[in-house]
Amino acid sequence: MSFISVFDVLGPNMIGPSSSHTAGACVIASLAGKMLGSPVKSVEFVLYGSFAKTYRGHGTDRALLGGIMGFSTDDTRIRDSFQIAQSRGLAFSFQTDERETEIHPNTVDICMTGTDHRVMTVRGESLGGGKVRIVRINQVAVDFTGEYSAVIVIHQDKPGVAAHITKCLSSHNVNIAFMRVFREEKGHTAYTIVESDGHLPENIMKELQENTYVHDVMIV
Repeated sequence: MSFISVFDVLGPNMIGPSSSHTAGACVIASLAGKMLGSPVKSVEFVLYGSFAKTYRGHGTDRALLGGIMGFSTDDTRIRDSFQIAQSRGLAFSFQTDERETEIHPNTVDICMTGTDHRVMTVRGESLGGGKVRIVRINQVAVDFTGEYSAVIVIHQDKPGVAAHITKCLSSHNVNIAFMRVFREEKGHTAYTIVESDGHLPENIMKELQENTYVHDVMIV
């Protein structure tokens, strides 16, 4: 039997009526914004399942927008996230997709463009109690929760890249909790996600990018 803590029952400190539809949405968007690595210039949210049906009433739209701007789940500014986004010049829109049904009911696709013109799409699922799972980055299926510090390395699927990643982390005494590789297909783009229960130093990004086959590095 799986263990459920009192914090899973009560949920996180939050603004809004629902830990899954409000807090979870905020966490997903916050993770997505960190992955982009630059301020978000424009964003489109595509909502599925119960998110699509109740996003206005449960404040999912405000929470998603607040998360993209870096607000935490208990930040009172979430209530005014529409006005704040407009004042910052952040273009945003919300779409619903009720055709795709073979999907977690609290799912959102976040399609972002950064001020540096980088484009990224992240799919997240809100699991309840403020817990979430990121299940897709740029059409590549992944799986991580954001509960740990994580470094995401986008690279070509080539021998030696995993060894390079672990060597860099080891040199900084980073304790690896989980390490998984997700890829489009053999030899193509791969995402190595390393989760740690310790601090990830900022300068690790530069060292990881020294490998020829590493395209990008994100810390979340």
